[in-house]
Amino acid sequence: QEQLVESGGGLVQAGESLRLSCAHLGRTFRFYVLGWFRQAPGNEREFVAGIDRSASVTSYANSVKGRFTISRDNAKSTAYLEMNNLKTEDTAVYYCAVQRGATNDILTRTDAYDSWGRGTQVTVSS
Repeated sequence: QEQLVESGGGLVQAGESLRLSCAHLGRTFRFYVLGWFRQAPGNEREFVAGIDRSASVTSYANSVKGRFTISRDNAKSTAYLEMNNLKTEDTAVYYCAVQRGATNDILTRTDAYDSWGRGTQVTVSS
């Protein structure tokens, strides 16, 4: 099983920015579609953004489109989530995960992913 480690979370005010990182511990990072998800207290885990193996295609949830940018550096086995103009409703634990299977299509279902990291807390105050 792959191992992922998220970092970069913190406490910010509304309108500010954060950059999350997702480090993959292994040599197979470039073979995976990668997704960022988040889970707020009392809510189900939801898809935030995804990126295909070569970083040619990205996908975003409507709630973050235009504010968040996903990227990856396969040479560093790391993915990023740049979050701008943060809102209080972005407060959640953010997770990265790799998509199962051979498809390079970006899926949004949580059950299409595994090897979840432990997450990083993002708190946005008003």
